[in-house]
Amino acid sequence: MGERRVLRSRLLRLRRELAKFGTVGAFGFLVNVAVFNLCIHGLGLAPVRSGVIATAVAIGTNYLGNRYWTYRHTDKSRMHREAGLFMLFSGVGLVIENGALAISHYGLGLTSPLADNVAKNFVGLGIATVFRFWAYRTWVFRGASRARGGSGARAASIPRRRIVGLAAQEESEDRRALLK
Repeated sequence: MGERRVLRSRLLRLRRELAKFGTVGAFGFLVNVAVFNLCIHGLGLAPVRSGVIATAVAIGTNYLGNRYWTYRHTDKSRMHREAGLFMLFSGVGLVIENGALAISHYGLGLTSPLADNVAKNFVGLGIATVFRFWAYRTWVFRGASRARGGSGARAASIPRRRIVGLAAQEESEDRRALLK
């Protein structure tokens, strides 16, 4: 019975994390779509150039939302490293997202505004979002002991009955143990 309680607690924490990540992502999605369409239709820029600009603006928005809301409980002592990793993984996501647009627009010849939006903002962004969620929670917004090179073995030694009132560091380690 204790195992079920532990699993339930972990799943509830993961659900909250996914909900916050999704909310930040939804706001970033709106920013991304608005800037993309403004660049294409308002400024007359090329689709991939518009996509890169829109994604870059959304990345900045998402960093602020994730750092100060979704993962506010994680270690803040190495924010330069964190921001660098966030930008690195966001850049990989940018390539995934806009690669789908480039393949659709230039490779498949699907050049309508609807096709560009579907390729970039649904197909590319969908794949990139899954990658980013994994990368951010695994490498960017880490708990203090793992960020300092700890093995994470401490998560396995946390007593199973200690669920309510976990410290942020322990909660972070506990969250990662769920996905192992």
